[in-house]
Amino acid sequence: MAANEPGQGPIGDRHSFGDARLSTLDAQLKAATDTEQARTGTAQRKPEPGYRQGSRVLTELVAGPAGGALIGWLLDRWFGTTPWFLLALLALGVVVAFRNIIRISSERPE
Repeated sequence: MAANEPGQGPIGDRHSFGDARLSTLDAQLKAATDTEQARTGTAQRKPEPGYRQGSRVLTELVAGPAGGALIGWLLDRWFGTTPWFLLALLALGVVVAFRNIIRISSERPE
């Protein structure tokens, strides 16, 4: 077989020749995949700005009061002061959550 036929190359130059063919093939495959995804509408879209901030706000709304309530409940069981630590730390969790939400809302969306 001749050295210039597809799939053939000089033995000493096999790695560099193979890498160039593979990178060209990879670029062609990526271009064809992108074209097909754009044609069929299945391309992965980046989330719109603000979704990440919305997720952070939701996390703060849930985690702040839940964490405060859990810690308050544990302290109540430990000290035997039935609802007082639970109520105080639940309120503290809500306050901290709203403070963090205000701080998040002052940031620019990514």
